[in-house]
Amino acid sequence: MAAPAPSTAPEEPTRDPAAHIEIVPDDDPYAADDPSFLTDSDKASSTQSLSSSVLNYQYENGRRYHAYREGEYMVPNDDKEQDRMDLLHHIYRLTVGGALFRAPIDPSTARILDLGTGTGIWAIEMADDFPSADVIGTDLSPIQPKWVPPNCYFEVDDYESEWGFSKPFDFIHGRNLAGSIRDMSMLYQRIMNNLKPGGWVEIVDFAGALFSDDDSMEKAPFLTKWCTLQQEAFRKFGKDIGIAGQHKQRMIDAGFTNVKEEVYKVPVNPWPKDRRMKDLGRYNQVNVLEGLEAYTLASLTRVLGWDMQEVETFFAGVRKELVDRSLHVYVKFYFIYGQKEEAEESLV
Repeated sequence: MAAPAPSTAPEEPTRDPAAHIEIVPDDDPYAADDPSFLTDSDKASSTQSLSSSVLNYQYENGRRYHAYREGEYMVPNDDKEQDRMDLLHHIYRLTVGGALFRAPIDPSTARILDLGTGTGIWAIEMADDFPSADVIGTDLSPIQPKWVPPNCYFEVDDYESEWGFSKPFDFIHGRNLAGSIRDMSMLYQRIMNNLKPGGWVEIVDFAGALFSDDDSMEKAPFLTKWCTLQQEAFRKFGKDIGIAGQHKQRMIDAGFTNVKEEVYKVPVNPWPKDRRMKDLGRYNQVNVLEGLEAYTLASLTRVLGWDMQEVETFFAGVRKELVDRSLHVYVKFYFIYGQKEEAEESLV
């Protein structure tokens, strides 16, 4: 199978801030829905051996969390969260017309690294599309499937610790890093040090807030409070959830060239009139509803000291506003990529 060139959708969701075009609400927002979700690809071969300590997961308030570097990440790793992560993977792809990446990487790319690989779905699909490349995914949790393409490997590791790779990479990819980084400058320096000259880095992240082009957020007190509490809790934890808009400048500061940033509006429910945006909102509604507990439960209880009764009462208000199609609310997805400069040719 030939390695694909990066694809660009002929019709993409509204890009912000370049366009500043409002998403048009549907005049009949409660018309019948017919959602159909995408499924994961088949797995091909076995991988990974693990120590029992890495599998000694921690349980808290009905959710399961990672054991390796316990407490460093406040999002669960249980089956419920894995399903949400896979759904979000498909939402990202739908947002950019099906592409797995935006950077113009070379078809001959031989080594690919996926930071915070999660379920490994991106790494697996890249390994399928680039069969001649070695694809390595790292994560705090060994939740990836055992049967994967023969050129796909997973390692339990923390990308905020020292990197020990023996050879540099052609392409380093990271997704959903918000809320997991203490030192962005150090992370980008490690990425730079582990890329080949001419190699590319791409980061895909979500803004840790919600937005509207009208007065919808002013009419959504629970959503507004949710955003405020999330930002407060993660900053107190030491890992800011609102970093999506910082990646471009961080790449530039680290010395990357040809840095590009693409920002997309994606509705939180099927309120838009446009059919494609409505479908995206339909998928994203499930993602955001499931992500409410995933991203907020530990931050409210561990960091801000809430009890579960307070949390559940608050969540009920947030959920009600998330499904209200009279509130024209959206999230922002950031796709940022840059290149390490080519090595200077020696003079003969």
